[in-house]
Amino acid sequence: MPHPDISLPRLMAHRGFSSQAPENTLAAVRAAHDAGCSWVELDVQLLGDGTPVIWHDAGVRRCSDARGRLADLDLPAARRLDVGGWFSDAFRGERIATLDEMLTLIDELGMGLNLELKVNRGRNAEALVEASLPAALEALPPERLIVSSFNDQALSQARRLAPASRLALGVLFEGVGRGWQKRCVGLEAYSIHADWRRLSRRTAEAVKADGYALLCYTPNDPTAFTHQWQWGVDAAISDYPNRFLGHLP
Repeated sequence: MPHPDISLPRLMAHRGFSSQAPENTLAAVRAAHDAGCSWVELDVQLLGDGTPVIWHDAGVRRCSDARGRLADLDLPAARRLDVGGWFSDAFRGERIATLDEMLTLIDELGMGLNLELKVNRGRNAEALVEASLPAALEALPPERLIVSSFNDQALSQARRLAPASRLALGVLFEGVGRGWQKRCVGLEAYSIHADWRRLSRRTAEAVKADGYALLCYTPNDPTAFTHQWQWGVDAAISDYPNRFLGHLP
């Protein structure tokens, strides 16, 4: 099946350069670009009013100055959150990024985006896809976009909205176990995204033999990860992409 002609980098910055700036923020993406990263991985989900924003958790406590559920906020309330001060005083005043703002920045920087559809418990997968995917497809060319998720309902809806020739889908696994091939064939997947700690050489080689791109999250120790490059892994999604310089195949 035809897929976009994506030139995968060896490294993607996880949630932006999340070891150097608050995760999933415009600042983290700028930091990744300044460090020489050409791609970032980010999470998208919906506020209670249906606005797609770049955010990972179901709640806001860990990465802001407030508490509560993201689903209970509208955009004006979300804008009042300080999402940088928890990381360091240097980022105090950073605001939550809407998907549109993030797409504009990524396009301006000429970067690629691995956008994870984050379907937290009780949230509507199809609504997330319908609110976020058209904007991503319009903002970025096919060769600079991968849309990924653990959630098959989200991935299936994304595939209904865009053919494989237009949209690269990444299927996220904690452990790539039995049934992975059927799942990926049904979704016309481009890539498999695996927890590097739970990936075996046998599975990695099977994934590559079937023609899929293989990405691993979230290795932060380049020495410990060395053998996985030898298994055929295409890209590492890391909080510390700078550590891998000089350790790439």
